[in-house]
Amino acid sequence: MSAEPTPITATPLVQTEAGMALDGVPLVSLARRWGTPLYVYSADVIRRNLSAWQAALAQRSHLICYAVKANHNPHLLAELAKLGAGFDIVSGGEFELVRAAGAPADQVVFSGVGKRDDELEFALAEGIGTVNVESASELRKLAAIAARMGVQAPVALRVNPDVDPRTHPYIATGLHENKFGIGMEEAFALYREAAAEPAIALVGVACHIGSQLTELRPLEDAADRVMKLVRRLAEADIDLGVIDLGGGIGIDYDGDTPPTPCAFADAMRARVPARYTLKVEPGRSIAGPAGVLLSEVLVVKENEAGKRFVVVDAAMNDLMRPSLYGATHRIRGLLQKTTAPKRCDVVGPVCETGDFLGRGVLLAADEGDLVAISEAGAYGYVMASNYNVRTRPPEIWLDSGEAICSRRRETLSDLQQLDQMC
Repeated sequence: MSAEPTPITATPLVQTEAGMALDGVPLVSLARRWGTPLYVYSADVIRRNLSAWQAALAQRSHLICYAVKANHNPHLLAELAKLGAGFDIVSGGEFELVRAAGAPADQVVFSGVGKRDDELEFALAEGIGTVNVESASELRKLAAIAARMGVQAPVALRVNPDVDPRTHPYIATGLHENKFGIGMEEAFALYREAAAEPAIALVGVACHIGSQLTELRPLEDAADRVMKLVRRLAEADIDLGVIDLGGGIGIDYDGDTPPTPCAFADAMRARVPARYTLKVEPGRSIAGPAGVLLSEVLVVKENEAGKRFVVVDAAMNDLMRPSLYGATHRIRGLLQKTTAPKRCDVVGPVCETGDFLGRGVLLAADEGDLVAISEAGAYGYVMASNYNVRTRPPEIWLDSGEAICSRRRETLSDLQQLDQMC
């Protein structure tokens, strides 16, 4: 058995006399200092969640590659690099960020279904650890680039095991109907082709079936199918050293009970022999609970049908998940209220009916109050936009009681600097 199971908990907000606090810092004070909307991240939660993964896999050869697409805050990346994490990237831009954060290139995995030639050239020039190849076309293109550069490209084929992850269809990636990966039969043939290619060094096999997974069975099924392919390849004298099972373990958004990293490790121990290095790519389960989005109530209104709306200054352009996925986040007032909470929709000022942050939320809120939207550390700021000419919010990094501005609030001048009359 692995270490004592450590759950990935919800955002640890604590009610104090000064209002809701994160890591002992009253969130009201941060909102007053930097304004709203405002993203706030806890370094302590980041460290705790990475440690949960490290402890779970400590008894075997492994590499934890944080999925940068979840949150690319520079302080967050630097902290993870300092603690020995690897990184899973999906663009050349993400690679540049993790290198700037101090990550060794050989601890980086380059995933993604559509990599440009210049991105692959940059990755090979920097000495990237693995390129997760997702098609025959990409394999041949990568081989040609590596041969031209006089290097070997370290490769794992990302296979598509056709496993239903039982999550939202937009974040399911391991079914045949999805754009990701290579079918098992085609993968077998491509491994044989790659093994004969001098510019390719076969490192392992990769698989990622989806995100916000709240049960182990789909991951177990995927691992079983991957290992069946690995055994078949071994019979063909193609021995692989790394089994990359991706990320996807969910978090508790509103009563969800996802498996712990230890439960995942125990399930994989029965399926992936210890002679293989097990690679995982968690993103949400490290960053998600570490963040909150703070917002001010602008308007409280009730229509003729008795529908109550709490209009806040954060919107779908700041946090896209509720509008895009119908996702749920806990929404709480920063200060305790004596008035009884009422059911309401928490919505933003963007000119879209789909601009909502929570529906049917039980909340006591008046105009001018501040609210905290929890579990906003993953797929929050990274998916933000300037829709309706709204500037993106600042990001604040909390570490040992100190609040550091990682990224300032955008201004209209920032946006106008990108404009030019062609």
